[in-house]
Amino acid sequence: MKTSTITHMLTVGVAFFTLSTLAEVKVIGHNSIKEKNLNQETVTKLYLGKQDKFPSGKKAIVIDQEPGEDIRDEFYTKVVNKNSAQLKSYWSRLIFTGQGLPPKRVLDDDEVLELITDNPNLVGYVSGEADVSGVKVLFSMP
Repeated sequence: MKTSTITHMLTVGVAFFTLSTLAEVKVIGHNSIKEKNLNQETVTKLYLGKQDKFPSGKKAIVIDQEPGEDIRDEFYTKVVNKNSAQLKSYWSRLIFTGQGLPPKRVLDDDEVLELITDNPNLVGYVSGEADVSGVKVLFSMP
């Protein structure tokens, strides 16, 4: 009986630790973007190549982070509802059929912020800890 109680407590502790370490994801754009915010459906369509404009009609170019980055996994799991295997399969199919190309990849939050600050058409995502004072937060997911 004692062993099962300890096992249960450890399981609950690990689950709590895992939930508490999940990062907030922020989708950001240039300060000149007219939209005050985007909804999850619009962000998903942009990142899956199903839409290439903001709701205002302005051209939107999405930038991605490199596979293996924790924030990339968080973004696609939370916002787009795809894991890395599903995402790879999705883009492989589109590339093979000539229907689309995946977003340009950059190294990290800092590079996303730098590029978006300089380009009014770019949209990207960063972790909740990133300093977003020079850009506009269009969507966030805890």
